Amino acid sequence: MTELRIGIIGIGNIGNLHAGYLSKGQIKHARLVAMCDTNPEKLELAKKRYGEHYQFYDTDEAMMADPNVDAVIISTPHYAHPVLAMQAMKAGKHVLSEKPAGVYTKKVREAIEVSKRHPELTYALMYNQRMNPVYQKAKQLVDSGEIGELRRTNWIITNWYRSQSYYDSGDWRATWAGEGGGVLLNQDPHQLDLWQWICGMPSRLIGFTYEGKRRNVEVETEVTAYCEYANGATGVFVTTTTETPGTNRFEIVGSKGKIVIEDSQLKFWQNQVDEADWNKNYKGGFGEPETWKIDIPVKFDGDSGHPKIVQNFVNHILFGETLLSPASDGIYGLSISNAIYQSSWEHRWVDFPIDEDDFLSQLQKRIASSKKKQVKDQVLNTDLNF
Repeated sequence: MTELRIGIIGIGNIGNLHAGYLSKGQIKHARLVAMCDTNPEKLELAKKRYGEHYQFYDTDEAMMADPNVDAVIISTPHYAHPVLAMQAMKAGKHVLSEKPAGVYTKKVREAIEVSKRHPELTYALMYNQRMNPVYQKAKQLVDSGEIGELRRTNWIITNWYRSQSYYDSGDWRATWAGEGGGVLLNQDPHQLDLWQWICGMPSRLIGFTYEGKRRNVEVETEVTAYCEYANGATGVFVTTTTETPGTNRFEIVGSKGKIVIEDSQLKFWQNQVDEADWNKNYKGGFGEPETWKIDIPVKFDGDSGHPKIVQNFVNHILFGETLLSPASDGIYGLSISNAIYQSSWEHRWVDFPIDEDDFLSQLQKRIASSKKKQVKDQVLNTDLNF
């Protein structure tokens, strides 16, 4: 195979983002050949926007039966992500799923098990922020021990402003039955993934979610979570969709240094003596290790990362390039969001690994009482959101 033929399932907001650069031939060794949506209006809009020389399908099954489709990009509402991934792999298709991997870890684990039974196929996630050079450098600094032992992580990510009109743009949005969650599940999967990708998984956490705060929605619009790591390090994660101007500041503190990521820039300070060694040997009372601010030759290139993830997906399948966002990693960030919900709902600490059956039972109660909104689906301008 010298070219990967790609179909997109779901031509809404994010589906159109992918169709845009794929239809322009911006991914090497790949070609967009088909699009699918169960909403006839969205499908008709796609025909007008991209031309009728593509194959258009109104059912997932029809696209997956097309022998001219080698791989699918899943861009549907969240509950369908692992379900469609399993169907696609069973139909012999490679899969690149939008985030999150799913709504609850138990279903995602099923999809991962199916992928293990099909080692000839690739199952990846659209964790496009892993392609950001700033986060890649932060991971390198942590993994190489440049900051010493992890002590503290803080992420304030409140620049996700979403108006009521955004939430009213789809009957599935911001409902337990349609979306399965709010800011944690829709906006924050990238940050939750990066948090654990760079700093590792916590051992336990306690979380507070605020449902319907400042927006007429069922799900959470604001969250604060506190976690502990096995070595005694701590972390705080703060997020909301109702704050403007918002903040995106990620601090990682170790015994030997500190990383701060803000305004698409990475700043790095390093102690000349590890704090643990300094504390053990210093006898002068007041004092602290000498610290150097070190310029790191890295900057964000301005790219959203979506095309880079797709290019890596294609290169992995065709040429054996290392896959940077395997779907098996999706269980980790999703475990954190599931744990935050579980903690908030049950007013307790939650240990990792989480009790998947207990979480699903709690979620199903909210699904049962969920109310479908009487609104018309709209395709929004994704240029403002990514």
